[in-house]
Amino acid sequence: MHKTTFQYRIYPTKKQLALLQGTLNECRWLYNHFLEERKNSWEQKQESITMYDQIKTLPSLKKDNASLGMVHSQVLQDVAVRIDLAFKAFFRRVKAGDKPGYPRFRGTGWYDSFTYPQSGYSISMDTITLSKIGVIKAVIHRPIEGKMKTCIVRRTSTGKWFVSFSCEVEDKPLPESNEAVGIDVGLESFATLSTGESIANPRFFRTDEKALAKAQKKMSKYDKGTPERRKARKVVSHIHERVANRRSNFAHQLSRRIVNSYGVICVEDIQTNRMLHNHCLAKSISDAAWGMFFACLAYKAENAGRRYNAGNPAYTTQDCSGCGHRQKMELSERVYHCPCCQLTLPRDHNASLNILAIGLDSLGLVPRSPSHREQSL
Repeated sequence: MHKTTFQYRIYPTKKQLALLQGTLNECRWLYNHFLEERKNSWEQKQESITMYDQIKTLPSLKKDNASLGMVHSQVLQDVAVRIDLAFKAFFRRVKAGDKPGYPRFRGTGWYDSFTYPQSGYSISMDTITLSKIGVIKAVIHRPIEGKMKTCIVRRTSTGKWFVSFSCEVEDKPLPESNEAVGIDVGLESFATLSTGESIANPRFFRTDEKALAKAQKKMSKYDKGTPERRKARKVVSHIHERVANRRSNFAHQLSRRIVNSYGVICVEDIQTNRMLHNHCLAKSISDAAWGMFFACLAYKAENAGRRYNAGNPAYTTQDCSGCGHRQKMELSERVYHCPCCQLTLPRDHNASLNILAIGLDSLGLVPRSPSHREQSL
């Protein structure tokens, strides 16, 4: 049993659009009210307010603010849950020694979703029914599966509306496969498999970078708050959305192909946040979105019954996949030449073979690389 999200685009009428936007406005007001309540309680009395304390105040708030009654009760309760999660995340980072920002108030346009946690929604052939909103036309491009648990309604920066259903779905294991693969990600090519296959780096952001710069330059000519600037901002948002959609589609399709083809999948456990400190490569690393790809690969492998391992990437580039000899290499050197066993391989292919060996060793299978076999003995 696993959770899967089914997302559908909805097309509300003008009346429904006003109700959806009104729900967002009420949720934003309530979020800011709960945040102010917690902030003042601690600053003035050094007392903490719990999520349940704030939920209990909803009936009295509805009496004072009649517009809150136009929103489904569980949607309002979920706002208290969001505030509670924000503070838990804040204190968790404080304990970890980080310097997190205090939860912030949400300005106009900075609250873009609301949630039905348990009930108040349903789906049919071509419509979605939301309590207090009505029956909305939707594009049901694939049938929903499993038991629906929650429903999230979201507005994008370009003004599109989507409904996402989180469902509990039975696992569907794929036929067993003995094929194993190691995957080394990079910038010159997006990924290199231990089979020798190289997957080109699509560079979605780089492709649209000139169009984005042009749109941003045009937007900067207009004064803030003017209709012209709002229109120009929507063009900028559309370009960002297009890049994000292409990147997500690429990650999902590639991860699905790999999961369908291999029974054992070994990758490198890389921390992209640390790598972004390199200002020369930060934009390219962000554009590649290795983290998104690995996340898709991990949950698809788990749902399909595949074996997945993320191993330590240390020295995978410097070690010879044939004999285990280690030598330093500059980033510009793209071919690995081993002086001991005379192995010559593309740098990324050699690294993918070492990643496969580490993964097989971690999973209790036979390692392929002599270097890692010796380290495990």
